Amino acid sequence: MKIAMFSDNFYPELSGISDSIITIAKEFAKQGHQIRFYVPRHPRRNYIKTGHKPREIELGPNIEVKRLFSIPIPTPTGQGRFVIPTGAAKRSLRDWQPDVIHTHHFGGVGLEAIIATRYLKIPLIGTNHTPFREFMKYSPIHTEWAINKMLKYVSWYYNRCDFVTAPSGFLFKEMLDYGFNKPHTILSNPIYPEEFTPAEQSRKLELRKRFGFTGPTLIYSGRLAPEKHIDIIIRSFAIIRQTISNAGLVIIGHGVADKSLKKLARDLNIENDVKFLGFVGQETFVEAYQAADIFVVASTAETQCLSMMNAMLSELPVIGVRAGALPEYINDSNGFIVEPGDYHAFTEKILYLIKNPDQAIQLGRQGREYAKQFSSPNIAKEWLLIYESVINKRKII
Repeated sequence: MKIAMFSDNFYPELSGISDSIITIAKEFAKQGHQIRFYVPRHPRRNYIKTGHKPREIELGPNIEVKRLFSIPIPTPTGQGRFVIPTGAAKRSLRDWQPDVIHTHHFGGVGLEAIIATRYLKIPLIGTNHTPFREFMKYSPIHTEWAINKMLKYVSWYYNRCDFVTAPSGFLFKEMLDYGFNKPHTILSNPIYPEEFTPAEQSRKLELRKRFGFTGPTLIYSGRLAPEKHIDIIIRSFAIIRQTISNAGLVIIGHGVADKSLKKLARDLNIENDVKFLGFVGQETFVEAYQAADIFVVASTAETQCLSMMNAMLSELPVIGVRAGALPEYINDSNGFIVEPGDYHAFTEKILYLIKNPDQAIQLGRQGREYAKQFSSPNIAKEWLLIYESVINKRKII
Protein backbone atom coordinates (compact mmCIF):
# COMPACT_ATOMS: atom_id res chain seq x y z
CA MET A 1 0.00 0.00 0.00
CA LYS A 2 1.15 3.55 -0.74
CA ILE A 3 0.35 5.97 2.09
CA ALA A 4 0.88 9.73 1.88
CA MET A 5 1.11 11.40 5.31
CA PHE A 6 0.61 15.14 5.73
CA SER A 7 1.57 16.99 8.90
CA ASP A 8 2.36 20.56 9.97
CA ASN A 9 4.40 19.11 12.85
CA PHE A 10 7.49 17.15 11.91
CA TYR A 11 11.21 16.82 12.56
CA PRO A 12 13.16 18.90 13.53
CA GLU A 13 10.25 20.40 15.50
CA LEU A 14 9.94 18.55 18.78
CA SER A 15 6.39 17.28 19.18
CA GLY A 16 4.43 14.18 20.08
CA ILE A 17 2.76 14.33 16.67
CA SER A 18 6.12 14.05 14.92
CA ASP A 19 7.22 11.16 17.15
CA SER A 20 3.92 9.35 16.64
CA ILE A 21 3.77 9.53 12.86
CA ILE A 22 7.44 8.63 12.43
CA THR A 23 6.91 5.58 14.67
CA ILE A 24 3.89 4.35 12.72
CA ALA A 25 5.56 5.05 9.38
CA LYS A 26 8.54 2.89 10.37
CA GLU A 27 6.19 0.06 11.31
CA PHE A 28 4.33 0.35 7.98
CA ALA A 29 7.66 0.39 6.12
CA LYS A 30 8.83 -2.70 8.00
CA GLN A 31 5.75 -4.49 6.67
CA GLY A 32 6.56 -3.50 3.08
CA HIS A 33 4.26 -0.48 2.65
CA GLN A 34 5.54 2.73 1.04
CA ILE A 35 5.26 6.01 2.96
CA ARG A 36 5.72 9.54 1.71
CA PHE A 37 5.65 12.48 4.14
CA TYR A 38 4.60 16.01 3.17
CA VAL A 39 5.81 18.40 5.86
CA PRO A 40 7.15 21.97 6.30
CA ARG A 41 10.64 22.99 5.29
CA HIS A 42 12.64 24.22 8.30
CA PRO A 43 15.52 26.70 8.53
CA ARG A 44 18.97 25.72 9.75
CA ARG A 45 18.41 27.21 13.23
CA ASN A 46 15.54 24.80 14.00
CA TYR A 47 17.83 21.80 13.46
CA ILE A 48 20.60 23.32 15.56
CA LYS A 49 18.13 24.02 18.38
CA THR A 50 17.63 20.26 18.81
CA GLY A 51 21.32 19.43 18.54
CA HIS A 52 21.05 18.01 15.02
CA LYS A 53 22.93 18.86 11.87
CA PRO A 54 20.73 20.68 9.32
CA ARG A 55 20.01 17.71 7.10
CA GLU A 56 17.05 15.50 6.33
CA ILE A 57 16.09 12.78 8.78
CA GLU A 58 16.91 9.26 7.62
CA LEU A 59 13.97 6.94 8.22
CA GLY A 60 15.12 3.89 6.29
CA PRO A 61 13.74 1.99 3.28
CA ASN A 62 10.22 2.66 1.93
CA ILE A 63 9.99 6.12 3.56
CA GLU A 64 10.67 9.44 1.87
CA VAL A 65 10.15 13.04 3.00
CA LYS A 66 8.94 15.90 0.81
CA ARG A 67 9.37 19.42 2.20
CA LEU A 68 7.02 22.31 1.40
CA PHE A 69 7.94 26.01 1.58
CA SER A 70 6.95 27.44 4.96
CA ILE A 71 7.04 30.59 7.08
CA PRO A 72 7.52 30.88 10.87
CA ILE A 73 4.56 31.07 13.26
CA PRO A 74 4.43 31.27 17.09
CA THR A 75 4.15 27.84 18.77
CA PRO A 76 5.13 26.38 22.17
CA THR A 77 8.32 24.88 20.71
CA GLY A 78 9.51 28.10 19.09
CA GLN A 79 9.95 26.07 15.89
CA GLY A 80 6.48 26.35 14.36
CA ARG A 81 6.08 26.66 10.58
CA PHE A 82 3.11 27.38 8.33
CA VAL A 83 2.87 26.13 4.76
CA ILE A 84 0.93 28.37 2.40
CA PRO A 85 -1.27 25.89 0.48
CA THR A 86 -0.64 26.15 -3.27
CA GLY A 87 -1.41 22.63 -4.47
CA ALA A 88 2.28 21.73 -4.71
CA ALA A 89 1.69 18.37 -3.04
CA LYS A 90 -0.94 17.25 -5.56
CA ARG A 91 1.50 17.81 -8.41
CA SER A 92 4.14 15.80 -6.57
CA LEU A 93 1.68 12.94 -5.89
CA ARG A 94 0.28 12.74 -9.42
CA ASP A 95 2.82 10.20 -10.65
CA TRP A 96 3.28 8.36 -7.31
CA GLN A 97 -0.47 7.58 -7.08
CA PRO A 98 -1.00 6.82 -3.35
CA ASP A 99 -3.82 4.57 -2.17
CA VAL A 100 -4.77 6.86 0.69
CA ILE A 101 -3.86 10.24 2.19
CA HIS A 102 -3.59 10.56 5.96
CA THR A 103 -3.64 14.08 7.38
CA HIS A 104 -2.40 14.72 10.91
CA HIS A 105 -3.07 18.45 11.19
CA PHE A 106 -5.47 21.11 9.98
CA GLY A 107 -2.94 23.83 9.10
CA GLY A 108 -1.41 24.70 5.75
CA VAL A 109 -0.06 21.20 5.09
CA GLY A 110 -3.46 19.85 6.07
CA LEU A 111 -5.12 22.03 3.43
CA GLU A 112 -2.62 20.66 0.91
CA ALA A 113 -3.94 17.21 1.83
CA ILE A 114 -7.53 18.23 1.02
CA ILE A 115 -6.46 19.69 -2.33
CA ALA A 116 -4.51 16.54 -3.18
CA THR A 117 -7.22 14.06 -2.22
CA ARG A 118 -9.84 15.89 -4.31
CA TYR A 119 -7.50 16.05 -7.28
CA LEU A 120 -6.52 12.37 -7.05
CA LYS A 121 -10.01 11.21 -5.99
CA ILE A 122 -8.69 8.96 -3.21
CA PRO A 123 -9.74 8.61 0.47
CA LEU A 124 -8.66 11.13 3.08
CA ILE A 125 -8.14 9.86 6.63
CA GLY A 126 -7.72 12.39 9.42
CA THR A 127 -6.22 12.29 12.90
CA ASN A 128 -6.68 15.12 15.37
CA HIS A 129 -3.79 15.36 17.85
CA THR A 130 -4.43 18.93 19.02
CA PRO A 131 -6.39 20.36 21.99
CA PHE A 132 -7.12 23.50 20.03
CA ARG A 133 -8.54 25.66 22.81
CA GLU A 134 -5.27 25.33 24.76
CA PHE A 135 -3.10 26.14 21.77
CA MET A 136 -5.10 29.23 20.82
CA LYS A 137 -3.30 30.88 23.76
CA TYR A 138 -0.31 31.24 21.45
CA SER A 139 -2.34 33.14 18.85
CA PRO A 140 -2.04 36.94 18.80
CA ILE A 141 -5.87 36.95 18.87
CA HIS A 142 -7.34 34.66 21.52
CA THR A 143 -10.74 36.12 22.35
CA GLU A 144 -13.62 33.71 22.89
CA TRP A 145 -15.03 34.79 19.53
CA ALA A 146 -11.78 33.88 17.76
CA ILE A 147 -11.53 30.56 19.60
CA ASN A 148 -15.09 29.62 18.59
CA LYS A 149 -14.40 30.52 14.96
CA MET A 150 -11.26 28.41 14.88
CA LEU A 151 -12.94 25.45 16.58
CA LYS A 152 -15.63 25.59 13.90
CA TYR A 153 -12.85 25.59 11.31
CA VAL A 154 -11.22 22.52 12.88
CA SER A 155 -14.56 20.68 12.75
CA TRP A 156 -15.08 21.84 9.18
CA TYR A 157 -11.64 20.54 8.30
CA TYR A 158 -12.16 17.05 9.71
CA ASN A 159 -15.61 16.89 8.11
CA ARG A 160 -13.72 16.82 4.80
CA CYS A 161 -12.26 13.42 5.79
CA ASP A 162 -13.76 9.98 5.12
CA PHE A 163 -12.82 8.78 8.60
CA VAL A 164 -11.21 10.42 11.64
CA THR A 165 -9.32 9.18 14.67
CA ALA A 166 -7.95 10.80 17.80
CA PRO A 167 -5.87 9.32 20.64
CA SER A 168 -8.49 10.32 23.22
CA GLY A 169 -12.20 10.95 23.60
CA PHE A 170 -11.94 14.47 24.95
CA LEU A 171 -10.70 15.71 21.56
CA PHE A 172 -13.82 14.38 19.86
CA LYS A 173 -16.03 16.04 22.46
CA GLU A 174 -14.53 19.41 21.57
CA MET A 175 -15.08 18.75 17.85
CA LEU A 176 -18.62 17.35 18.20
CA ASP A 177 -19.66 20.49 20.06
CA TYR A 178 -18.73 22.49 16.96
CA GLY A 179 -20.35 20.49 14.19
CA PHE A 180 -18.07 17.53 13.55
CA ASN A 181 -20.16 14.66 12.10
CA LYS A 182 -17.91 12.13 10.36
CA PRO A 183 -17.32 8.45 11.30
CA HIS A 184 -14.64 8.35 13.97
CA THR A 185 -12.95 6.28 16.64
CA ILE A 186 -10.38 6.57 19.42
CA LEU A 187 -7.03 5.06 18.44
CA SER A 188 -3.88 5.33 20.54
CA ASN A 189 -0.60 6.62 19.24
CA PRO A 190 1.98 3.81 18.74
CA ILE A 191 4.76 3.11 21.25
CA TYR A 192 7.81 0.81 21.40
CA PRO A 193 7.78 -1.74 24.27
CA GLU A 194 11.10 -3.11 22.96
CA GLU A 195 12.86 0.26 23.24
CA PHE A 196 11.56 1.53 26.58
CA THR A 197 12.22 -1.21 29.10
CA PRO A 198 12.98 -1.29 32.82
CA ALA A 199 16.61 -1.78 33.85
CA GLU A 200 17.93 -4.52 36.11
CA GLN A 201 18.79 -3.24 39.58
CA SER A 202 22.56 -3.26 38.95
CA ARG A 203 22.08 -1.33 35.71
CA LYS A 204 19.72 1.11 37.39
CA LEU A 205 22.31 1.85 40.08
CA GLU A 206 24.96 2.39 37.42
CA LEU A 207 22.73 4.82 35.53
CA ARG A 208 21.75 6.68 38.70
CA LYS A 209 25.41 7.22 39.49
CA ARG A 210 26.05 8.50 35.97
CA PHE A 211 23.14 10.96 36.09
CA GLY A 212 23.95 12.00 39.66
CA PHE A 213 20.67 10.77 41.17
CA THR A 214 21.38 10.26 44.88
CA GLY A 215 17.84 9.65 46.17
CA PRO A 216 14.23 9.18 45.00
CA THR A 217 14.03 10.81 41.58
CA LEU A 218 11.06 12.31 39.74
CA ILE A 219 11.12 12.71 35.98
CA TYR A 220 9.18 14.83 33.50
CA SER A 221 9.86 14.88 29.77
CA GLY A 222 8.17 16.88 27.07
CA ARG A 223 7.77 20.40 25.80
CA LEU A 224 8.51 23.19 28.28
CA ALA A 225 5.44 25.34 27.73
CA PRO A 226 2.84 27.15 29.88
CA GLU A 227 0.05 24.62 29.25
CA LYS A 228 2.30 21.87 30.62
CA HIS A 229 2.24 23.53 34.07
CA ILE A 230 5.69 22.26 34.98
CA ASP A 231 5.78 24.97 37.66
CA ILE A 232 3.34 22.79 39.64
CA ILE A 233 5.86 19.94 39.59
CA ILE A 234 8.70 22.23 40.67
CA ARG A 235 6.66 23.72 43.53
CA SER A 236 5.69 20.24 44.69
CA PHE A 237 9.30 19.12 44.53
CA ALA A 238 10.38 22.07 46.67
CA ILE A 239 8.07 20.80 49.45
CA ILE A 240 9.33 17.24 49.05
CA ARG A 241 12.92 18.42 49.47
CA GLN A 242 12.00 19.70 52.94
CA THR A 243 11.17 16.11 53.95
CA ILE A 244 13.54 14.08 51.77
CA SER A 245 16.79 15.98 51.41
CA ASN A 246 18.31 13.75 48.71
CA ALA A 247 15.27 13.68 46.42
CA GLY A 248 15.84 14.80 42.83
CA LEU A 249 13.89 16.07 39.84
CA VAL A 250 14.98 15.73 36.22
CA ILE A 251 13.30 17.65 33.40
CA ILE A 252 13.92 16.70 29.77
CA GLY A 253 12.89 18.93 26.88
CA HIS A 254 12.94 22.52 25.74
CA GLY A 255 10.43 25.24 24.94
CA VAL A 256 9.33 28.79 25.59
CA ALA A 257 9.00 28.27 29.38
CA ASP A 258 12.60 27.12 29.85
CA LYS A 259 13.94 30.36 31.39
CA SER A 260 10.95 30.97 33.66
CA LEU A 261 11.11 27.43 35.05
CA LYS A 262 14.82 27.72 35.81
CA LYS A 263 14.14 31.03 37.53
CA LEU A 264 11.40 29.42 39.63
CA ALA A 265 13.84 26.70 40.73
CA ARG A 266 16.34 29.40 41.75
CA ASP A 267 13.68 31.38 43.62
CA LEU A 268 12.72 28.23 45.56
CA ASN A 269 16.39 27.51 46.34
CA ILE A 270 16.31 24.10 44.61
CA GLU A 271 18.24 24.93 41.43
CA ASN A 272 21.00 22.48 42.38
CA ASP A 273 18.47 19.67 42.85
CA VAL A 274 16.56 20.13 39.58
CA LYS A 275 18.40 18.84 36.52
CA PHE A 276 17.32 20.51 33.28
CA LEU A 277 18.75 18.18 30.63
CA GLY A 278 17.28 20.02 27.64
CA PHE A 279 17.04 18.02 24.43
CA VAL A 280 18.76 14.63 24.67
CA GLY A 281 19.42 11.79 22.25
CA GLN A 282 17.22 8.69 22.26
CA GLU A 283 19.69 6.54 24.17
CA THR A 284 20.03 9.09 26.97
CA PHE A 285 16.26 9.56 26.96
CA VAL A 286 15.66 5.85 27.57
CA GLU A 287 18.39 5.67 30.23
CA ALA A 288 16.99 8.65 32.14
CA TYR A 289 13.68 6.81 32.48
CA GLN A 290 15.47 3.69 33.64
CA ALA A 291 17.36 5.65 36.29
CA ALA A 292 14.30 7.52 37.64
CA ASP A 293 11.59 6.36 40.09
CA ILE A 294 8.34 8.26 39.39
CA PHE A 295 6.98 10.02 36.29
CA VAL A 296 5.01 13.23 36.89
CA VAL A 297 2.89 15.30 34.48
CA ALA A 298 0.72 18.32 35.38
CA SER A 299 -0.30 19.29 31.83
CA THR A 300 -3.87 20.30 31.04
CA ALA A 301 -3.36 19.89 27.28
CA GLU A 302 -2.41 16.25 26.76
CA THR A 303 -4.11 14.29 24.00
CA GLN A 304 -2.40 11.15 25.29
CA CYS A 305 1.15 11.96 26.47
CA LEU A 306 3.63 9.66 24.77
CA SER A 307 6.24 10.57 27.38
CA MET A 308 3.95 9.13 30.02
CA MET A 309 3.29 5.99 27.98
CA ASN A 310 7.06 5.47 27.64
CA ALA A 311 7.37 5.92 31.40
CA MET A 312 4.83 3.14 31.88
CA LEU A 313 6.83 0.92 29.55
CA SER A 314 9.85 1.69 31.75
CA GLU A 315 7.86 0.44 34.78
CA LEU A 316 7.57 3.86 36.40
CA PRO A 317 4.41 4.65 38.38
CA VAL A 318 2.80 7.82 37.03
CA ILE A 319 1.08 10.79 38.64
CA GLY A 320 -1.00 13.10 36.44
CA VAL A 321 -3.88 15.54 36.60
CA ARG A 322 -7.58 15.20 35.87
CA ALA A 323 -7.46 17.08 32.58
CA GLY A 324 -7.34 16.34 28.86
CA ALA A 325 -6.62 12.71 28.02
CA LEU A 326 -4.67 11.85 31.16
CA PRO A 327 -7.65 10.33 33.03
CA GLU A 328 -8.28 8.12 29.99
CA TYR A 329 -4.85 6.48 30.37
CA ILE A 330 -4.04 6.72 34.07
CA ASN A 331 -5.95 4.29 36.28
CA ASP A 332 -5.73 2.56 39.65
CA SER A 333 -3.40 -0.08 38.23
CA ASN A 334 -0.66 2.27 37.00
CA GLY A 335 -0.72 5.48 39.02
CA PHE A 336 -2.64 8.36 40.56
CA ILE A 337 -4.74 11.29 39.33
CA VAL A 338 -4.92 14.63 41.19
CA GLU A 339 -6.77 17.86 40.44
CA PRO A 340 -5.09 20.35 38.07
CA GLY A 341 -2.99 23.01 39.78
CA ASP A 342 -3.02 21.28 43.16
CA TYR A 343 0.67 20.90 43.93
CA HIS A 344 -0.10 19.90 47.51
CA ALA A 345 -1.99 16.85 46.19
CA PHE A 346 0.95 16.12 43.89
CA THR A 347 3.25 16.25 46.89
CA GLU A 348 1.04 13.88 48.87
CA LYS A 349 0.98 11.23 46.14
CA ILE A 350 4.71 11.49 45.45
CA LEU A 351 5.56 11.10 49.14
CA TYR A 352 3.17 8.15 49.36
CA LEU A 353 5.00 6.32 46.55
CA ILE A 354 8.41 7.13 47.99
CA LYS A 355 7.37 5.77 51.40
CA ASN A 356 5.67 2.70 49.87
CA PRO A 357 8.25 1.37 47.38
CA ASP A 358 6.57 -2.04 47.04
CA GLN A 359 3.37 -0.44 45.78
CA ALA A 360 5.37 1.86 43.49
CA ILE A 361 7.04 -1.21 41.97
CA GLN A 362 3.67 -2.96 41.55
CA LEU A 363 2.12 0.08 39.83
CA GLY A 364 5.13 0.26 37.53
CA ARG A 365 4.90 -3.38 36.51
CA GLN A 366 1.16 -3.16 35.93
CA GLY A 367 1.69 0.03 33.95
CA ARG A 368 4.02 -1.73 31.53
CA GLU A 369 1.51 -4.54 30.96
CA TYR A 370 -1.22 -1.96 30.35
CA ALA A 371 0.85 0.10 27.90
CA LYS A 372 2.03 -2.87 25.83
CA GLN A 373 -1.37 -3.10 24.16
CA PHE A 374 -0.50 0.13 22.31
CA SER A 375 2.62 -1.32 20.69
CA SER A 376 3.53 -0.16 17.20
CA PRO A 377 2.57 -3.48 15.50
CA ASN A 378 -0.84 -3.52 17.22
CA ILE A 379 -1.63 0.08 16.26
CA ALA A 380 -0.34 -0.43 12.69
CA LYS A 381 -2.73 -3.35 12.33
CA GLU A 382 -5.65 -1.15 13.40
CA TRP A 383 -4.61 1.57 10.94
CA LEU A 384 -4.37 -0.81 8.01
CA LEU A 385 -7.86 -2.12 8.74
CA ILE A 386 -9.16 1.46 8.69
CA TYR A 387 -7.37 2.26 5.42
CA GLU A 388 -8.66 -0.89 3.73
CA SER A 389 -12.20 -0.33 4.96
CA VAL A 390 -12.33 3.24 3.67
CA ILE A 391 -10.70 2.32 0.34
CA ASN A 392 -13.20 -0.53 -0.19
CA LYS A 393 -16.11 1.71 0.72
CA ARG A 394 -14.97 4.25 -1.86
CA LYS A 395 -14.83 1.50 -4.52
CA ILE A 396 -18.43 0.45 -3.78
CA ILE A 397 -19.64 4.05 -4.05
